[in-house]
Parts: sequence; structure tokens; C-alpha cells
Amino acid sequence: MLEGSRPSATALSTPRRSPGVPHTPPFTPDPDLFPFRSRWLDSEKGGRVHYVDEGEGAPILLLHGNPTWSFLYRGMIIRLRKRFRCIALDYPGFGLSEHPEGYGYAPQEHADVVLELVRFLDLKGLTIVGHDWGGPIGLRTALDEKARVRSLVMGNTWYWPVDTWHMKAFAYVTASEPGQGMILKRNAFVERVIPWGCKHDLAPEVMDHYREPFPTPDSREPVAALTRQVSGASFWLEELAYAVPRLLRDVPLLLAWGAHDLAFPPRFMDRWREDFRRVTTRRLDAKHFFPEDAPAEASQTIQDFLDEREAEEIEARAEATV
Repeated sequence: MLEGSRPSATALSTPRRSPGVPHTPPFTPDPDLFPFRSRWLDSEKGGRVHYVDEGEGAPILLLHGNPTWSFLYRGMIIRLRKRFRCIALDYPGFGLSEHPEGYGYAPQEHADVVLELVRFLDLKGLTIVGHDWGGPIGLRTALDEKARVRSLVMGNTWYWPVDTWHMKAFAYVTASEPGQGMILKRNAFVERVIPWGCKHDLAPEVMDHYREPFPTPDSREPVAALTRQVSGASFWLEELAYAVPRLLRDVPLLLAWGAHDLAFPPRFMDRWREDFRRVTTRRLDAKHFFPEDAPAEASQTIQDFLDEREAEEIEARAEATV
């Protein structure tokens, strides 16, 4: 197999773990809304993991947060695949991926699965896009495979232990017994947080695609687990906060930020600008879920950023030959 090429259908269907009960996705996406071929990674740690792999060119890995899945990036993939190879996965327990037995849905576990996919696809010259929990998960991946990473795009996310009153309050409320009950019994994180985090009203069929991965209380445990991790993963986030500015400081970073987000307001970008040396900032006309609110604006912003990086790289190579 050529470096960076897609595995063959045979490779994709060959399990790399002990075979068990076949995984049946919880639903079938509407091809008019999600017009992509589903692909599968048989993960050593995360069971049967769903991802899409669209387009040709430099690879872009798009990482979702809580409680979304690769569907969040559909509008960006449609636009960016014209020039780039776009890969977006669903963490175990999210989207179309399996809920593997014994999996705890902690961010490090998700990062391990992302790392498996990056190595399985042998991605090089990689741009990692992270939203919400996709930010710290993507940064952990970049730390583990820095040589593969060309640039970072982060939006409405963080990578340090929560240190603001509203984030601490959010962590306390959602991790409490009543908060967990609302998430598990009433699917509140989908029904309330997604509409609250979007600047425009979502069509009923779009909301259905966010609901359908979580039809039962048991199926919502991955969502509940990540809300507990906002405070529960403090030590893991402390390690990231220590390593990122030391090891990733010189990686080109685009902050594509939903400017109307109440959870991660624009002031969150200050910490990123302190810890990274090569930062480009763009405020998007969006709330928290910027890929849903502003897919065209976000896609053009990313394309412009990557074009600028390519021009810089060409110039640097030319200067090196003089």
C-alpha cells in the first residue's frame, strides 16, 4: 500500500482484533444530508470505529466534540474535499461507531483510537481540526505523532484544566446526579446544548441526526462520561497544558472561533496565543458549534490558512536552495 493512500476494501474489512458480535450502527444517515461512504476501523481499543475519507490532496483530520459526531463537519467536508483529503471519525460510542465493552469514554481513550486511525491510514503532512473535546484529543494526537503534523486548526475549545467560574459551574452541574440523570434519561445534552450552541435554528431532520446515535439511556453514557471528564480529566489536561507549549509551540495554528459562543468566548483565544508562536486568528459568525453554524466561512478560512502555509513552505525551500 502506498504511503498515505486509502486502505483497500479488503484491508478495511479485515478485523485486527478478535471477532465478536457484528456491529450494527444505530441508524442509517440520510444520504442527502450525509453523502459520504462509510468506512470502518477495527480498533484494538475502541471496537468498530466509523469514519469517512473524502477527497484527494493534503490530509485534514476533523475531530468532533460532545455530543456530536462526524455529521457535524458534513458542510465543511463537502467544500474542502474539492482540494483536500478530509477524514472525520466518530469516537467509540458516538455517531455510527460501536459501544465497545469495557471502554470508558475518557479523552485519552478517544485519543488512542484517533492515533490508531492516523497510523492505520499513514497520514502525513496532516492538519488536525479540533472542536470542543476534539481540541485536547487532537493535541494529544499531535504530541504523539508530531512528525506527521503540518498544522493545527482549533475552534471553541481548550486544553487546560477548567479555570473559569462558568466552566467550573458547568462541570459541577453536568456531573451531579440530577445533571447526569437529565443527560441519560432525557437526552438533555443533545436536546438542549446543541440548539443553544447554534446561532440558527436547526432543521428537524438535522436534529434527528444528532438524536439518533443516542436512542436509549444506556446509549447516552458516552455523552454523560465526557461531561464528567470536564473536571474528572484535570490531571490529563494538566499534562497537556504542560506539554503543548513546550512541544507544539512552533506548529502553525489557526484559531477559527465562533465569536458568539458563551461557553468558549473569544477571550479563550488569549491562552492559545500565549502558548503558540505562529497563530492566525479568525472570528466566525457562529456560536459554539461553528461547523454547523458557518461551514462555508470556516472552510474558506481553513483553505486560505493552508494556502498561506504552502506559500511559506515553497518560499522556505527556495531560500534553502540559494
